[in-house]
Amino acid sequence: MTTSRTAGPLSGLRVVDAATLAAGPLVATALGEFGADVIKVEQPGTGDPLRTWGARRGDIGLVWKSVSRNKRCVTLDLRRPEGRDVLHALLAVSDVLVVNNRPSALARWGLEYESVHARHPRLVVLHVTGFGRGGPNSDRPGFGTLAEAMSGFAHVTGQADGPPTLPPFMLADGVAALAATNAVMTALYHRDVHGGTGQLVDVSLIEPLARLVEQATLTYDQLGVVPGRSGNRVDASAPRNAYRTADDKWVAISSASSSIAARVYRAIGRADLAERPDYVDPVPRQARAAEIDDLVAAWIRARTLDEAMKILSDEEVAAAPVYDAQQLLADEHLRARGAFVVVDDPDLGPMTVQAPVAVLSETPGGIAHLGRGLGADNDAVYGELLGIAAHRLAALRAAGTI
Repeated sequence: MTTSRTAGPLSGLRVVDAATLAAGPLVATALGEFGADVIKVEQPGTGDPLRTWGARRGDIGLVWKSVSRNKRCVTLDLRRPEGRDVLHALLAVSDVLVVNNRPSALARWGLEYESVHARHPRLVVLHVTGFGRGGPNSDRPGFGTLAEAMSGFAHVTGQADGPPTLPPFMLADGVAALAATNAVMTALYHRDVHGGTGQLVDVSLIEPLARLVEQATLTYDQLGVVPGRSGNRVDASAPRNAYRTADDKWVAISSASSSIAARVYRAIGRADLAERPDYVDPVPRQARAAEIDDLVAAWIRARTLDEAMKILSDEEVAAAPVYDAQQLLADEHLRARGAFVVVDDPDLGPMTVQAPVAVLSETPGGIAHLGRGLGADNDAVYGELLGIAAHRLAALRAAGTI
């Protein structure tokens, strides 16, 4: 894994990350891991709310440190005309702008896509919002929780007799960021390979997550059935659940294919079931899902985690222990892959963060540094990159514009 800012396949690409919290900034993070020069634009005095979101050590948000890796941090008040002038100077030497303000705010500042495109026709503008453009809810404030509810995710998540379940982490933002990163790269490919112009990438928080739970809408559309909650079970993949062990730990098993289901039966001492189509073949197996689940649960309940995993692994069953954070960091396979790395941070000292999740054989991603202080790179970006004179910078600073 490289730790150089200039190395990487996206070297030469410049991204202005003017978004806040999670989805938009995560897109800029992904691009920065592979060499893009990411300039994080924040409101003077307060900065991105992500700086203090979630778990903190002292007054430093831990998620901020990781999400803002490799980014140069500047402050700029976009509500002021002189602040927008500086932004346009920055956009003139950039390739991607990431924003997540409501459309009405962007229009008030003259930063709606049509105006920005007219002035910077090669710029790819990513606009991530709760609801996306074009509908009656376009200007409503939206956060990931709303998307997790409206996408159908919460409706199908949780125990059958329990309430809809929201995830305890920023799932909708993360999924939207993955979709948006792919879309930004597609727009850049169109511009740079096909000779196109810049364009708007419009991503809502709802639709990417809805795509992942699309089976629910497909089932309703074609069968007239609204799927409900089933806990950790999926009848089409029986046995599929998280099972408690004798030492009060948990094992997860998935049996999507007939061959894996047969291996489970052999592992739990029921090799006879591995020869019966009604227990192995996908469609009839669904009708026996509850019975199969009970058989596996009883077998695992009588064994410790280590005992169960040894037998299941020997039979090549698709099984894994349910990890907590400590166990995840200690996993020998992930350690061998370098999935987590220690980065020295001037504020927190050594900090373990997850490495770029895609491993490229020739152009690996890397982490040069974690999230920097508010406005730490004002002089470098405004003075050196944009060539703004020292006396003008002093005036902008005195006025609270930067």
